[in-house]
Amino acid sequence: MTSTGEGVQQRLAALGLELPKSTQVPPGARLPFAFVLLRGHRAFVSGHGPTDADGRICGPFGKVGREVSPEQGYQAARRTALAMLADLHETLGDLDRIVAWARVFGMVNAAPGFTNLPAVINGCSDLLIEVFGEDAGRHARSAVGMAELPWNIPVEIEAEVIIRG
Repeated sequence: MTSTGEGVQQRLAALGLELPKSTQVPPGARLPFAFVLLRGHRAFVSGHGPTDADGRICGPFGKVGREVSPEQGYQAARRTALAMLADLHETLGDLDRIVAWARVFGMVNAAPGFTNLPAVINGCSDLLIEVFGEDAGRHARSAVGMAELPWNIPVEIEAEVIIRG
């Protein structure tokens, strides 16, 4: 339940948001790990990128501050948060099992000299707080710049979530 008393699916609908399909592995890629790994009351969410409605990695592609504007990067971080929720839903069966978002680690494919990394990853943080409320959605976070990211995506985000059994 969100802090507003609504279920997560109802809150998503009220915000006009839809979860994409679960993340699809890009053609030719081998990813020998779980997108979401459960250990006790924790769900570890592997690095995710922005996906389209079918769960495929999507653009815009390139470096934020060069090919991708900061606003486009912010929107890509929001789409990444939705992709993470889709894979959490697939693994947990019910997003209402999420008690709290503990930690978010955001990586930005940054052009040299682009330093407004926190504003880009705010796309993810803002969405989590909108959906889960201040209490459960607020989290510890890092936002760092990277020289490159897989498939030239603008952001990659991983997280740790506290869940009910």
